[in-house]
Amino acid sequence: MATREQCQEALDRLAERLGSVDADLKRQHGLERTLSCHVPDLGTTWTGQLRDGHLHDVRPVAAPAQIKLTVSSDDLLALTSGNLSFASAWATGRLKVDAGVRDILKLRKLL
Repeated sequence: MATREQCQEALDRLAERLGSVDADLKRQHGLERTLSCHVPDLGTTWTGQLRDGHLHDVRPVAAPAQIKLTVSSDDLLALTSGNLSFASAWATGRLKVDAGVRDILKLRKLL
């Protein structure tokens, strides 16, 4: 089981990775949504804002969000390091996404 600090670092890396996505891809698949990531094995939820193809203000705070992710701490690390794909994690139930279909498809393209 990963620690809260490792998960915070993983989400920070995800924010950096989203920031480096090609500008055309951001325009095409950009989202303006609040995002939360709940990690049940740590009992922690991080919330941030997807804006202009970037993930901003990621904090360990449970707040209402338009896109809700639920993932174990170890799978979060694997997702953000590139060792586990978004599509594979979602298809196998390792990642649960509570969002509209369009948002899921756009998020998948960005990740």
